[in-house]
Amino acid sequence: MKHEELDEALDSFGDALASATRVTPGNALRPEDIAVDGVKPSEEVAQYALTLGDDALILAQRMSHWISRAPELEEDVALGNIALDVLGHARSFLTYAGLAWDKTEDDLAYWREEEEFTSLWIVEQPNGHFGVTIIRQLIVSIFQNLLYKQLTESKDETLAAISAKAVKEADYHRDHAIQWTIRLGQGTEESAAKMRHALEILWPYVDEMFRDEEVHQNLEGIAVLPSTLRSAWEEEITAVLDAAGLEIPSTGQAMAYGRRGEHSEHLGYLLAEMQVLARKHPGASW
Repeated sequence: MKHEELDEALDSFGDALASATRVTPGNALRPEDIAVDGVKPSEEVAQYALTLGDDALILAQRMSHWISRAPELEEDVALGNIALDVLGHARSFLTYAGLAWDKTEDDLAYWREEEEFTSLWIVEQPNGHFGVTIIRQLIVSIFQNLLYKQLTESKDETLAAISAKAVKEADYHRDHAIQWTIRLGQGTEESAAKMRHALEILWPYVDEMFRDEEVHQNLEGIAVLPSTLRSAWEEEITAVLDAAGLEIPSTGQAMAYGRRGEHSEHLGYLLAEMQVLARKHPGASW
């Protein structure tokens, strides 16, 4: 069944099983639709979808920690909404990947070990102060916005459909991060210093985002080579930092290989918290 046929065919199903992460009405592809459609990706496509899902899942977990802790009430809501958006992206990509192995999104989120995750190191890093979170969002959201735009042209119909929804939300995340970067960079001496500190902390993880791995190289026309995004990303982020009165730091790059299951020391603690309920009460539902 084609994705465009699902909206009519699955009206009652989608309404019955839609979760809190179903935030886009109409023809947007939902995780529930992907599961029912049941089109299994190849092993290589599933591995690629897994990398996209893992990045989104770990970032959503980090962002959700800001709920009730943001510096102002409006921002508390904004960060929570961004976390929910990103979790929705994770659900879709993980649901699609799981079809290749007869696993659900929950199986992949809660029952894999640390070395089985393929997330980038930058999304694993602690939130730190508000400026650190904003700079991470700036780096990642500009990257994801460019990535999802390219993926809307993917030969894989499901990846293209997921990305068509995700890119609209990533564009908002990008705009949110840009506004805060300029506001804090041009703010007080203290806020500008904290933004410089955030850049120094996170810049070592930039190169990993643009490293072409085997999973990308084997899927011509389906996956996006991260290296092809770097020029546009650098142009955009440099312009934002210039507007904020900030500079790219001259820091070395970390030996980060999250795509290969080699992670920073922070991921294990994050997974222990994220997975504890599912593992303590396996099979539980509500």
